[in-house]
Amino acid sequence: MSTRITTPDRLSERSVKQYRRQGFIHVPQIISTAEAAKFHAAALSATERLSEKDYAKNKVFTQIVNVWQEDETMRQLTLHPNVGAVAEKLAGIPLRIWHDHMLIKQPHNKVATEFHQDLPYWPHGNTRHTLSAWIALVDVPVERGCMTFISNAHTRSDLRPQNLLDEGDLLSLWPELAWHERVTIPLKAGDCTFHHGLCPHMATSNETDQARFAHVIIFMDASTTYTGAKHVITDPLDLAVGAPLDGPLFPRASA
Repeated sequence: MSTRITTPDRLSERSVKQYRRQGFIHVPQIISTAEAAKFHAAALSATERLSEKDYAKNKVFTQIVNVWQEDETMRQLTLHPNVGAVAEKLAGIPLRIWHDHMLIKQPHNKVATEFHQDLPYWPHGNTRHTLSAWIALVDVPVERGCMTFISNAHTRSDLRPQNLLDEGDLLSLWPELAWHERVTIPLKAGDCTFHHGLCPHMATSNETDQARFAHVIIFMDASTTYTGAKHVITDPLDLAVGAPLDGPLFPRASA
């Protein structure tokens, strides 16, 4: 495993094409191992302080949203210039941050996060591209809850949100996915996967003695508008349908 930070200049055009073709990519060392350790410590502290903001009521995982607005150290990760720059190179368009969230799977939780797409959950209109940076803050082998992606399947934008606890829900909507290649990607601390908002993905249960800490930064087309659908991020904002999702709550990825 390389210890060099993957910057946009080091991200090959072949890798960009691979991401756009299959809908996901593994980026080793998007941040350094030292940074990963620093942010892991900050995430532990933030989790203790912000536990009341846990939005994962089904307890597949602990999910704390928009940590960057609550914790100065985690803000440095969400607004990390290297992560945003790599995201824009992969997408090929200007991006804004939709939101971040810490996703924590406790030891021996025995529950997988089943196959789903992300974009059907979001009130995004006029968007050309969304993608998520899933950054491992600890080593995440398969047994600790790493991600599995379905290749070449980020093409369906007509599906309803899928049930994260029902292993057959997405396949019931799209049976042909059963024949697509599935790729499982274990990560070292500081590694990242980027995946398209329509790329089907899942995460295994955590069978280990250590909590899995991932920090996820979701990027959206900088020209995205609000559809009016309910969402925890936009519900308090009193936005009009068609309003741009911009301004300080949705900062530019390259800022």
